[in-house]
Amino acid sequence: MTVNVLVLCTGNSARSILGEALFNHLGNGHIRAFSAGSQPSGRVNPVALETLEKHGIPLPEARSKSWEEFATPNAPKIDFIFTVCASAAGETCPIWPGHPTTAHWGIADPAHVEPLEARRAAFETAYKQLETRIRAFLALPLETMSAKDIKTAAQLIHEAVG
Repeated sequence: MTVNVLVLCTGNSARSILGEALFNHLGNGHIRAFSAGSQPSGRVNPVALETLEKHGIPLPEARSKSWEEFATPNAPKIDFIFTVCASAAGETCPIWPGHPTTAHWGIADPAHVEPLEARRAAFETAYKQLETRIRAFLALPLETMSAKDIKTAAQLIHEAVG
């Protein structure tokens, strides 16, 4: 059984891109992840791609896209949605087909940290925070859990490693 995950942020250029790549990489074919933004920047932050490549997770097809792509009848059915920035979590989201389980994993935005070396370090921190949460989430027996239990577990994971 493949589970579809959507990772949301405002700009879809940094944290959500990392989350998409990590879910796909760590999911071992059981997870199909996507990312999107409420107000996509239109470009992926090059340091996000650099960080992924450093960890052996290239994502050459990464693109910044609107969450509206995933709210259409032809979109993949999404099982879980994770917001990774506070502004996306607080926005009025589209009505998602299938009413997926949602959770908020707030991660500090590394995209605008200056100078460049500090930005690289901030991306590394965001990567590690997401990796820890995603590994813990993927260790859950998702197929035997209710949507409510999964939502609670996702929040507890965030609080435990936050």
